[in-house]
Formats: sequence, structure tokens, C-alpha cells
Amino acid sequence: MKFDQVRLHAVAVTLPSEVVTSDDIESRLEPLYSRLKLPSGRLEGMSGIRSRRVWPPGTLPSGPSIRSGNAVIEAAGIDRDRIGCLIHASVCRDFLEPATASKVHHGLGLSDDCWVYDVSNACLGMLNGAIQIASLIQTGAIAAGIVVGTENSRPLLDQTIQVLNEDQSLTRQSVKPAFASLTIGSGSCAWLLTHRDPKIAGRLTHAGADFLAAAAAARTEFHDLCRSDQDSAGASMQPVMDTDSERLLHEGIETGAVAFERFLTESGWDRGAIDQSICHQVGGRHRTMMLERLGLPPDRDHLTFPWTGNTGSVALPITLADAAHRGVLRPDDQIALLGIGSGINSVMLALRWADVAIVGDFPRSPDRDD
Repeated sequence: MKFDQVRLHAVAVTLPSEVVTSDDIESRLEPLYSRLKLPSGRLEGMSGIRSRRVWPPGTLPSGPSIRSGNAVIEAAGIDRDRIGCLIHASVCRDFLEPATASKVHHGLGLSDDCWVYDVSNACLGMLNGAIQIASLIQTGAIAAGIVVGTENSRPLLDQTIQVLNEDQSLTRQSVKPAFASLTIGSGSCAWLLTHRDPKIAGRLTHAGADFLAAAAAARTEFHDLCRSDQDSAGASMQPVMDTDSERLLHEGIETGAVAFERFLTESGWDRGAIDQSICHQVGGRHRTMMLERLGLPPDRDHLTFPWTGNTGSVALPITLADAAHRGVLRPDDQIALLGIGSGINSVMLALRWADVAIVGDFPRSPDRDD
């Protein structure tokens, strides 16, 4: 897919203030670690994740999503009536029905002729939502749209720790599928996409980055490698994940390699034309192997997972905002966003960077290297 009428105008990030380190989690898992004689430091050593953040107990995704949505609107200075689509795109949501987007739309005070719905596709929801909004803008159906999501890791972390400590049948081998659940973090992010013509989008505070192209690959024969609980009426809704991490790692990278070749074709770039990249934010080993497989240099790639954990659908969008906030994205940089999600699916986006409004929470915490 190619675009020539769409810009990423503004990005807003909302992060929780409470930090949970990998050492904190291992302390809570002391009964399991003692029984199985697991070495301390295992969680950080295997994932490269030192800490993650969690929302206060009882937080619903719509709350931070409304905060992120309002922040991105205010940063852009856009007339709310010009926003023609609102997509809530995280894994986490308030209800089975109605769409969480309905509550967020109401909280943002958007118009009644706005398209309002949820999109869910594991770690790819935000990217899928952005592509849908870009397509509506490209065809002239809308002037602007917001994709927003909030991931809430606290219920998953708490439930996983409880199950691991209580299940006396677990062995060093059988505990492995639960490992990924302990890397999950919380966060919220909103993107505002607009038509590039100011006569259509209205007067805005920034020029925005060019939203150029998108590509995807689906290898759904591997859909069962990472699963959470049932999401249907009457289900127990206990959020415990079962992940074949090793196989998911390798098959995910191969799926990304297929998508990347399509991405190069759609964008018209070769590898040397990519100035900056943002890889899927799941952990250190995955990032190293993925960049090596794609033939991209790690010194031009950016990461947040060591201090945010794996924040699912908002991980890559938050990392883009963090890189911009730190001033490492330069005007006219060609940026590759390299998304992968369980399913297995891959979505990749091409941006040409420019003047984008970046607002939100970017704490300088001691668990960061930069």
C-alpha cells in the first residue's frame, strides 16, 4: 500500500508512574524459584528487560486512552469536528461490548459523524489502526483520525505470579510457556493522522511526517504459538498466556523477513535508504536476531523495552515517540517501523520524518542506559 496524502501529525504518550523491576517479580516468585532452584536474575538475563510500568489497580484502558487522545488533539491544535475516525487498537479493552472506542470517543468529545470502533491484532493493533485511518484519508473520506490504545499488564502479571507459585506440578521445562507473561508492561499512546492539505485538515501546529507506505505478511499456520484466555461470554477471563517462546521467536523473525521484502518493494527503498528503524519491542534476543536477519544495523535502531517491558500494541508507537523526544530523528530521515504480532502477522510502515508534535511522559529513570 502506498500513500501520498497522509501525514503523522502528532503523537502522545501516557505512562504509569509505578515501576516494577524484574528483581521485584523474582522476589514475588520466591516460592517457585526456591522449589525449582532457579537462579536469580534469570528474568532480566533472558529478556533484557530490567523494569516495566503498571497502572494503579482497577485502571480501565479507556482512562489512559482518553488522556492520550486529549493530549494528541491539544498538541495538534486540531478542530475536534475534523476528526472523522477514532480507533481503539490495544489488546486490552474495557468490555467485550460495546467497543472501548465508544467510551473514548465520548470522553474526547468528538463529533457524531465520526467512525468509532475497536481493532485488535496482538502487538499490531496500533499499526493496523493507523493504516485503516491512512486509507480513509487517502481516499478523501475523512480529513483526520486518531488511533489510540492502552495496555494494562498488572492483571496478567499478578495472575501469572499467583498461578506459578501455587502450581506444585510445574517443572523447569513446563514453566517456560509462562515466561513471556512476566515481561509485559503497561502504557498508552495515541497517533493523530491528517490529510497533508491544510485546506482539508485545517490549521495545525506542526507540518507532520509523511506516511508513505505499508506492507504485511501473514503466516497463520503458527496462530497457536502464543495464546491468552478465551474472550467470549461466559469465559473465566483469567488473563494467563501460554507461549511457545522459542518457536514464536524463530517463526516470528521469518514472518518479519517476508514482510520486509514486501516493505522494500512498496516503499521503493533499499536497505541503505533506511536511516532509522524501530524493531518490534519484545526483548533483547529477538531484536538482535531480527535486525541481523533483515540486514539492518543496530546502531540505527531504537528501543524502549529495557525500561518499559513489552507493552504490546503501543510498544512500537511509544518507541517512535521516545526516539523523537530524544532528538535522534532528523528531518527527512526515512524510518522503518518493523511490527510483528502473534498470529503470526507482520506489519511494516515507512515514514519520512519531519516536524511532528511529540508530547507525554518520558521519564529519565535510572534503568535507562541513554
